[in-house]
Amino acid sequence: MTIASSRRDTRHVGETQKAQQQDEFRRALRSLLMCPLMPPGHADFPAVRRQADRLHEWFAREAGWPLHVDREGARLLKRPADLSDPTRGLPDHDRRCYVLLCLAAAVLERADPQITLRQIGGRIVQQAADPALEALGFTFTLNGANERRELVMVCRTLLGQGILERVAGEEESFVQDGSGPQSDALYDIHRRLLAGLLAAVRGPSTWNAEDTPGNTQARLNALVTGFTVDSEQGRRDAIRHYLARRLLDDPVLYTDTLDEEARSYFVNQRGVLASRLCEATGLVAEQRAEGLALIDESGQLTDVSMPAEGTEAHVTLLVAEHLARRLREERAPLRVAESDIALFLRQATERYGRYWRKSARAPGAEHELTQIAITRLCRLGLMLRDGHDVCPLPAIARFSLGQTEVRNARSTESLFLPEPNA
Repeated sequence: MTIASSRRDTRHVGETQKAQQQDEFRRALRSLLMCPLMPPGHADFPAVRRQADRLHEWFAREAGWPLHVDREGARLLKRPADLSDPTRGLPDHDRRCYVLLCLAAAVLERADPQITLRQIGGRIVQQAADPALEALGFTFTLNGANERRELVMVCRTLLGQGILERVAGEEESFVQDGSGPQSDALYDIHRRLLAGLLAAVRGPSTWNAEDTPGNTQARLNALVTGFTVDSEQGRRDAIRHYLARRLLDDPVLYTDTLDEEARSYFVNQRGVLASRLCEATGLVAEQRAEGLALIDESGQLTDVSMPAEGTEAHVTLLVAEHLARRLREERAPLRVAESDIALFLRQATERYGRYWRKSARAPGAEHELTQIAITRLCRLGLMLRDGHDVCPLPAIARFSLGQTEVRNARSTESLFLPEPNA
């Protein structure tokens, strides 16, 4: 082997290692975006630990999000840019479930390393007897199956976050019979992840009653508002972080949702901003006159996929195509009544109903399907809800479809839908 070939081999090995490091960094970054509270058992946690320094630097520089990583887990304090967005939240969790989740977290914080489902419920019942909660109309007794089901939903949320780890038993029997000897479950508590559950700058318990902001929005802002350097550079960094958070965390960023200062910065810097974010995340920038979206062609960086399989996903796609066509034809701000969408789905049932589940074909099912479709489209940033009307947004145009083709394949009827036009 000559000296020249030896150098080429060394250079090739170095380039391969560099590419592997970059791939691992991107995989770890994308995993944290989807799982900001990451337990040590997560498949990508080893990569996050190895890339912790680079990840910490990148998130702090680009989005202003702190990252904490140790052997017990990782916590990216991924605070949303828009705290008033009604589409955010845990699936099937209403205000009452969030209260129960907070009470359960308080119980676990004071508990031994192991606890049972029944113990969690009993201690929440004790906390719910607080006169302050009763004055707000909140009660919890565990006497009915509905309340036990709420408790199980909260515990499964904590299991999904890695805060609880099931050791024995299961939850479903507890819903049916909360007092039976076999109706219980035993959990380990992972306190490091529990401590990172709340992504806040300031803990709510640090407020005195007289200092607590008067409305919900003010309280949320006080929880997450961090320190900003009072200088021109500090204000520019704050705007850049705000825009990066929206691009990384929201389906689409519309220019007209920005204030004057942020809009001016965005119009001038969106190409550079998108390029930096896409290089690290592997997303693809889609720039239009109305704004910017970072698209994940793999579909992994979303909790609402579209298009997707299933009745609800197909109905949502049909509604999106219908509204995109109307928006294109009328070429004006469009406002559509929910009843009009329900009528469209009733008519669509005649053509596509045989591909849907049986309950979706029943008379009146179009109203439930309408609400499902609207909720999904709102979460994707494709429309806004205004009372009993909806307003399609410009990005819905990317789901304008060609002619649907229905055909038979090997005596089994199948439905083929073309991909949305980018």
